Amino acid sequence: MREFSLPALYEVPADGNLTDIVHRNATQHPDVAVIGRKVGGSWQDVTARDFLAEVRAAAKGLIASGVQPGDRVGLMSRTRYEWTLLDFAIWSAGAVTVPVYETSSPEQIQWILGDSGAVACFVELDAHADAVASVRDRLPALKDVWQIEGGGLDRLRAEGEQVTDETVDERSAVAKADDPATIVYTSGTTGRPKGCVLTHRSFFAECGNVVERLRPLFRTGECSVLLFLPLAHVFGRLVQVAPMMAPIKLGHVPDIKNLTDELASFRPTLILGVPRVFEKVYNSARAKAQADGKGKIFDKAADTAIAYSRALDTPSGPSLGLKLKHKTFDKLVYSKLRAVLGGRGEYAISGGAPLGERLGHFFRGIGFTVLEGYGLTESCAATAFNPWDRQKIGTVGQPLPGSVIRIADDGEVLLHGEHLFAGYWNNEGATAEALADGWFHTGDIGTLDEDGYLAITGRKKELIVTAGGKNVAPAVIEDRIRAHALVAECMVVGDGRPFVGALVTLDEEFLGRWAADHGKASVAAADLRKDPELLATIQRAVDDGNAAVSKAESVRKFRVLPGQFTEESGHLTPSLKLKRNVVAKDFADEIEAIYRG
Repeated sequence: MREFSLPALYEVPADGNLTDIVHRNATQHPDVAVIGRKVGGSWQDVTARDFLAEVRAAAKGLIASGVQPGDRVGLMSRTRYEWTLLDFAIWSAGAVTVPVYETSSPEQIQWILGDSGAVACFVELDAHADAVASVRDRLPALKDVWQIEGGGLDRLRAEGEQVTDETVDERSAVAKADDPATIVYTSGTTGRPKGCVLTHRSFFAECGNVVERLRPLFRTGECSVLLFLPLAHVFGRLVQVAPMMAPIKLGHVPDIKNLTDELASFRPTLILGVPRVFEKVYNSARAKAQADGKGKIFDKAADTAIAYSRALDTPSGPSLGLKLKHKTFDKLVYSKLRAVLGGRGEYAISGGAPLGERLGHFFRGIGFTVLEGYGLTESCAATAFNPWDRQKIGTVGQPLPGSVIRIADDGEVLLHGEHLFAGYWNNEGATAEALADGWFHTGDIGTLDEDGYLAITGRKKELIVTAGGKNVAPAVIEDRIRAHALVAECMVVGDGRPFVGALVTLDEEFLGRWAADHGKASVAAADLRKDPELLATIQRAVDDGNAAVSKAESVRKFRVLPGQFTEESGHLTPSLKLKRNVVAKDFADEIEAIYRG
């Protein structure tokens, strides 16, 4: 199939903007808790009425400080209540939010704030304030910086005390649907990040249709979602705006190191995350079971869950014997895993990278269905996702209602719809290249099945062509290898080479567990990476990856690298995508070693 579309389920307001959501909630659901806010170690509800009041107070300060309609305002913070508050306050002042990753370097901060022409900026911590201060002399448009942790919001509210509600409401109505709501700078796997201009229409079309298609997951007064993704990433903004549109309760987690505890205390009904989160849940549970001497039981339970899920897709469904095994393991294993995820949820939405078919079946089999989706910054997050009632594991789902997906002659995925970005900020050339003939060219390679379900098979620019002329899409095999608990990252190499190889980094958490389980706890990490038994374990992970591809595409040799790819090392983007060109440059000697001799 070359093209597929679904009718829109949500009508974008002709002249509205995202501040309408906050006003509507305060009018129609004044006493409904739209936010769960962590205060003094416990969750406190913020009603729709109270949230509007706090948004207005912050917007008054922005107006009093001189922020004008259309001005850009930077926002650099971890995921927390104030991020959402300030996002809506910036919109209520008629301005445009410019997210900055809280891990950004001074050079990146200078580029984003300078390129966008930001007149003001919010920062969270002293380190963020210091980073902005270090480049402020190169940001002539930047007038005000407020620090969230330094009492900056109190001063902001005090500045706006003389501004009336009517003034804020007038300013809130200035922006129309096609005006910019935010400029989200792409992670920049190559070159400098480009600023994607997302309009209020983009978010209405995106979030409105997501909520309506997944309505059972967004029941007002019953459902809740815990946000732990960075809000500087477009997926995080989807997780923020969609619950507000529903509305359902939204909670924030600044530090994912505490995610398990926060899930247990907030108990969300819906989780939106990236595959690495769900891989960690599975790998941690399996490692704990092995440490407790229950590894075989866990593996049998996992196999049963996967078999049960696969059987759900057959006409006859699971057999009686499989149902009985599944029921037994539900008491022994599955219920405990669901408790780790909060105990109330039945669904999650995963995006940002491929989840993997086996993991998808595992989670559905334990009673926690992970609906995989696909999108880009330019598509305002999800442009395709699996519906709650018609999931196809192994695909990223059907198009967002109201949008169209087309497969070009060369296999590239093309998009059309109201959710798409308006263009790249100050970059007409890049905009014209990406939005050719009214279609956004994603750069991804994919296929559509007879029911309009999309499968992504690789990146157009990342295709490797071996010396033998074989085209290889790295993502397929990389995702399978990375699914192993010991593997942190995997990068396939082999462009112009006689065969396909791979660079592998080890997950430091599971490396320690593996060493302890194999009587090698005293062995130095550098020596472990050369250990024959460990290398044999990685080889089995590679063999599993090779099973997904043809012999010509399979990894023949690999190298285990010291350390891990991280954002700090410069090898991962803030959204945890590989900077392939940087890795290839920094580890050129390791790549050469794969092919030597």
